[in-house]
Amino acid sequence: MVPEESVPDAVLSESDLAEIQRLAGIKPVSQYAGINISTTGTEKQRLEREHNIRPGTPEWFQLWFSKPYLTGEKPIKD
Repeated sequence: MVPEESVPDAVLSESDLAEIQRLAGIKPVSQYAGINISTTGTEKQRLEREHNIRPGTPEWFQLWFSKPYLTGEKPIKD
């Protein structure tokens, strides 16, 4: 068994970590800076009321779980 003092730490360099995050599709926090979940939720609730969308319906799931910033899917059908 190897004494703990001689085992190197498993530390990644900043550039290695950035490369792994890029390959995984993880965006830097600064790219999400304009998203406020409170505002987003309020807007979705307003759309739900305006379009008379009921919880559990396919339209409700599309409204609440679509990712327009990721897939381009529209949360409400025109």
